Amino acid sequence: MNVVLWIIAGVLALAFLAAGVMKLTQPKPKLIEAGMGWAEGYHPVAVKLIGLAEVLAAIGLILPAALDIAPILVPLAATGLAVIMVGAVVVHARRKENPMVIGNVVLLILSVVVAWGRFGPYSF
Repeated sequence: MNVVLWIIAGVLALAFLAAGVMKLTQPKPKLIEAGMGWAEGYHPVAVKLIGLAEVLAAIGLILPAALDIAPILVPLAATGLAVIMVGAVVVHARRKENPMVIGNVVLLILSVVVAWGRFGPYSF
């Protein structure tokens, strides 16, 4: 199960690193044009802060355990991503973007699995 948790954490880290970097580096109109219509209802700073939280959580999923420095940060990062995904599900559900809701629910479940595993029976 430890290997499975590492794989899930790696997939989550890649997904959130890519999404976060995109939000940090692209201006709001480009994000909207790229399919992130939800950004239209948010201040550009809020979009950048979401991107920053995603990048930091992606780093927190891998580096603390890999470097054996404060590995408790791994389940905390996973929990933070789960909270972000709950917010994303709500936003996309209100906008009736069902395919996005499904993707967010999958990421939410994966984040919860990593948080459960790393807080619980498979902690470092």
